[in-house]
Amino acid sequence: MNSRITELFGIEYPIIAGGMVWCSGWKLAAAVSNAGGLGLIGAGSMTPEVLREHITQCREATQKEGKPFGVNVPLMKPNVAEIMDVIAQEHVPVVFTSAGSPKKWTAWLHERGIKVAHVVASSTFARKCEEAGVDAVVAEGFEAGGHNGKEETTTLCLIPAARRATKLPLIAAGGITSGEAILATRVLGAEGVQIGTLFALTQESGAHEAFKRRCLDLNEGDTKLLLRKLSPTRLVKGGFYDSIEEAENRGASGEELLDIIGIGKTKAGIFEGDVENGELEIGQAASLLKGNDIEPVATVMQRLVLEYEQALASLQSEGF
Repeated sequence: MNSRITELFGIEYPIIAGGMVWCSGWKLAAAVSNAGGLGLIGAGSMTPEVLREHITQCREATQKEGKPFGVNVPLMKPNVAEIMDVIAQEHVPVVFTSAGSPKKWTAWLHERGIKVAHVVASSTFARKCEEAGVDAVVAEGFEAGGHNGKEETTTLCLIPAARRATKLPLIAAGGITSGEAILATRVLGAEGVQIGTLFALTQESGAHEAFKRRCLDLNEGDTKLLLRKLSPTRLVKGGFYDSIEEAENRGASGEELLDIIGIGKTKAGIFEGDVENGELEIGQAASLLKGNDIEPVATVMQRLVLEYEQALASLQSEGF
């Protein structure tokens, strides 16, 4: 499974755990890194002080094995400068940026010896990432959970388009829950994967158990992309989903939608386990996990690698 991604980040497997709000604390990041991938702390819901605590804990948990980890930073955060200062002060080796232009921060991070990857939803922005000087690009299809690109391009279409648009190391994201899926993205031109949904539902994820169990009971079509007037977001069907869909169907303005969303709905749904009234964000691939147990990260990682190796061997035996 060696690639430019494993070389760039100094990891065993080209598997990155997405930095997810209310899921990706230090326990999840450390577990993925210690299992041979790259764990990311999701700074999207954290104050600078809380982020510093998570970085300290993650460093302690990965220090024995000498494993790298990183932080995901949504660039639209109002306190992004403070967050970046904490990352630099704590000598975090890797930053994944999203939700904004990487141009402003990439050089600043490079000056401090930090590797940078940026998440995009189109080949156009993949090209802009190369111009901005990032080290790698994450191309995320709209199957993914949470906030998505307005282009609504699927992973299957986005990866080859992004591969044509840039020569940078390319990471696929969106809808990936198996070793077979990892192999498929490699065939399309990706050199690694970023996985969210699968890791969000592990034992080490910071999400509430009620949220995990709800997501492990989803069928096809139980998530949908809403909030296109604001920021397209994939939501699980339920009370919060119904209120948003009803408002959008009658033509509610962006301001009214913001009023419905209010403050703290994502925390209530994902972190506190209010699966009826809280905002539940998860990828389409959750339906592929229906009936699964809430497993430890080490088990998930071992299975991903085994599935990849078996799929590759099967294709080779058939003459592919």
